[in-house]
Amino acid sequence: VLFCFFKEMEKLINCVQKKPNALCRLICFPWAGGGTSQLAQWGRLFNDSIEVFCIRPSGRETRLGEPFPKDMASFVKEVTSVLLEELKEKPFAFIGHSLGTYMSFAVALHLKEKYGLEPVHLFMSSAHAPNSAAYLALRSTPVPDRNSDLLACVEMLGGIFELLPDEDIRRNVALTIRREANVFKMFLFEKADMSTPFSCDVTCFRGSDDKIYYVQGWQELSNGDTSFYELPGDHFYLLEPSNESFLIKYITTCIENAEL
Repeated sequence: VLFCFFKEMEKLINCVQKKPNALCRLICFPWAGGGTSQLAQWGRLFNDSIEVFCIRPSGRETRLGEPFPKDMASFVKEVTSVLLEELKEKPFAFIGHSLGTYMSFAVALHLKEKYGLEPVHLFMSSAHAPNSAAYLALRSTPVPDRNSDLLACVEMLGGIFELLPDEDIRRNVALTIRREANVFKMFLFEKADMSTPFSCDVTCFRGSDDKIYYVQGWQELSNGDTSFYELPGDHFYLLEPSNESFLIKYITTCIENAEL
């Protein structure tokens, strides 16, 4: 049983630097079609008080042979069943970028409603608040049937399509993004279904050259403070070394100031 558990953990989580004595874990949810390598490396940049777990959904990287989650509920179920004991063990914070923001929110909502567990901080990047009209409009955007129409999906979920020179890789990423767009479209958040708001602080980030995101709605979803930051760059501003450095310092301060 223990072997199976570690196998499931290894499949789902990329943790490049284990820190058994860390006070808090930062759980990272990457963007559509994105791997875990960039955000998992943050584990080397944070001090010893913060351990970084990066989520690897089925259908990506070492899990290419596995079917994609059929809907958001399947993804949430896997994350919570594999990580529940870790999340009970010590405080945790979530950071999601683009599609990863919606995935992290779905997991946070489930943890709160079913287990009474909450992150000490929600860091949301390049995404609309899930209770905004912009989010609903995005969700109602049709998913194209052909890979050649995938730019519409990239616009929807902020993938890395345009950054890839190799045609085969572009085709695979396009397919991934289309499947993930279907997962995203099946997650409908109704504020009325939320029994009580979150109590943690929320921070929303975006790149200055990226499109505008409607994030004010987060103030209705948590009783904590909500902060908004614009950093120089495009949709992938967080990969710029100077912005990465700012984010590491900012996230560390927020976690250290939370009541762990």
